[in-house]
Amino acid sequence: MKTKSPSESAFFNPRILLSFVLCLIAVLLALVGLGLSSAGSLSAQAPNANQQSSGSAVGASYKNDISPPLRSMPPWKASDLKAEHEANENPKVPYRHHDTPDPVIQKSHVSTLNLLAPNVPATILNFNGIPFPGVGCNCAPPDTNGAVGQTQYVQIVNEGFQVFDKATGSSLLGPNSISSIWNGFGGACQNGGAGDPVVLYDHIANRWLISQFASATGGAPITDECVAISTTANATGTYARYGFHLGSNFFDYPHLSVWPDGYYMSMNVFNSTGTSYLGPQAFAFDRAKMLANLPATFVSPRGPLGGTVDPFLPADLDGPTSPPSGAPATFVGFPGQGTSPNYTTYHFHADFTTPANSTFTTFASPAAAGFTALCPSTRACVPQAGVASNSNLDGIGDRLMFRLAYRNFGTYESVVGNYTVSAGGVAAVRWFELRNVTAGPVTVYQQSTYQPDTTWRWMGSAAMDGQGNLAIGFSASSSTINPQLRYAARLAADPINTLAQGEAHLFDGTGSQSGTSNRWGDYSSLTVDPVDDSTFWYTNEYYSTTGSFNWRTRIGSFKIASGSPTPTPTPTPTPTPTPTPTPTPAPDFSLSISPSTVTLTRNGGTAHYTVTINPTGGFSSTVQLSVSGLPSGTTGSFSPNPATTSSALTLNVSSSTAPGSYTFTVSGTSGSLTHTATAKLSKNNKP
Repeated sequence: MKTKSPSESAFFNPRILLSFVLCLIAVLLALVGLGLSSAGSLSAQAPNANQQSSGSAVGASYKNDISPPLRSMPPWKASDLKAEHEANENPKVPYRHHDTPDPVIQKSHVSTLNLLAPNVPATILNFNGIPFPGVGCNCAPPDTNGAVGQTQYVQIVNEGFQVFDKATGSSLLGPNSISSIWNGFGGACQNGGAGDPVVLYDHIANRWLISQFASATGGAPITDECVAISTTANATGTYARYGFHLGSNFFDYPHLSVWPDGYYMSMNVFNSTGTSYLGPQAFAFDRAKMLANLPATFVSPRGPLGGTVDPFLPADLDGPTSPPSGAPATFVGFPGQGTSPNYTTYHFHADFTTPANSTFTTFASPAAAGFTALCPSTRACVPQAGVASNSNLDGIGDRLMFRLAYRNFGTYESVVGNYTVSAGGVAAVRWFELRNVTAGPVTVYQQSTYQPDTTWRWMGSAAMDGQGNLAIGFSASSSTINPQLRYAARLAADPINTLAQGEAHLFDGTGSQSGTSNRWGDYSSLTVDPVDDSTFWYTNEYYSTTGSFNWRTRIGSFKIASGSPTPTPTPTPTPTPTPTPTPTPAPDFSLSISPSTVTLTRNGGTAHYTVTINPTGGFSSTVQLSVSGLPSGTTGSFSPNPATTSSALTLNVSSSTAPGSYTFTVSGTSGSLTHTATAKLSKNNKP
């Protein structure tokens, strides 16, 4: 129905005007009533009508529709390209980390049997992806990532995507601009797409997710997130398109994940000018509605967590086994704390029916091994061959790298991730595996800094296959080599805390980057084939000739092992046949604490525990013990420390310590080995 404009004379008839005003009031009252009585009414809200209360946000897609098939979209034209420019730079996250010795550095290429040659297999497919200019953006860096589906591989960069046949590597569609997906949609998603793209494959529903952030004004701040969900497993078909307005702040560095009850997202939030870090913020999008092509809401039960809270990532589901029924989505934070650095583990329960019931809480804080921050003052410190030091690359050492990969193995859960640290004077990949992140107790099963030589390694991405074998892809460079793409791996049966299968080259660049504000992408991506659950797919950037604004991208697939159960690592053949030696278990240990809980009265007092060191494989070294996660007003001490068999842990609990139940973590470090155990301290209100 067309509403008459004020210029039409009938509008000024007093009786008609009065009737119009009364009708308008009635409509407004009805809409208010609907808004108060039903969360479903959020789907009709305008972008600026997101509900904000006590730091929480509830909003709705301000528009959703179904796109034409992407294969029928008009291809991009050279005239569509913008002038060469830098992609939106990440505003800086403050560094608060205090450097401490790194006890978990892997300083050599080792295999399970200490062989000289690495065992990691070569690539299966290895082909070029999207080249500069990245279709629509004509910018640097590319922020390369990708995902693998039933029959296709989709790569995405700033600001383009391409669909490949995963059996041959041949192109099926594109490259085309991401914004072309929103042709005809209008608004920020069609006209203000600004990059930081992410593509995921939702293997539960066999759908693709493509997203990028956008500006409603055409410039800063970035306020919108555009998300498209394919309607089938064919990435070249139609998509359910959504535009979400998140608020008035500057929302940066979006990373999304698939979880059974929602699509989850982390953001680093700044003030509208991008000059003040407000902290990370978590969002959940109504996956069920988006899969059904219906108007969808998002919830964020807490706003930005504050400028002293480190960025986090949401766990992205891999493998055929879903998390335990009703398990909350898990987020893990970068261990950049000034003291007692830890992998802060958060639980997000999203309630799309009653958004007020949604919660985002800290669940655990397992300790991270000490490390030295990578170039915290300049960020740009990674050298390259053939260019001056003012073209050193940004190592982005202030956050976790994409992805945080989750698997449920039935008897335990694993989350693997990585970040970049300084070790031995070069950049190194610190990788970690947390276990039992949804039900607890959350433990650091293994963590290690991969620094086998003097090459700089950064921009990593970690994933684990269905057998528990782990791989990490990353960039590598130095003053004597151009940036390269490499990957390293470990079998599930290898000694923990080591990438024992060694390292392989996926592709060696033949040029270095100069200029472009020293930036080398914001992330790369390693994913696992959902069909065989064993083939890894990695994508990252490189340069073929030295210069500015001429990056290239590469895509490669490889397997660490095949077959089930996990195979025993096989040594490299030697010139003379010899019997295969039986691997000797590496010396190791675990920790246990008894009793599991000590309860004190409200007056406080002393709680006594025994920490036992359980050796395996002939372990006989001393273990240095520490405790974290204690409540305010409580201190702990060990006797003896370091210890070889056991140590008495004494907690002195002040009367000022608030009543409650507290889970604390004891960490034990010996050389490159670090293990943890948890127990509880309970203080009640009774005298």
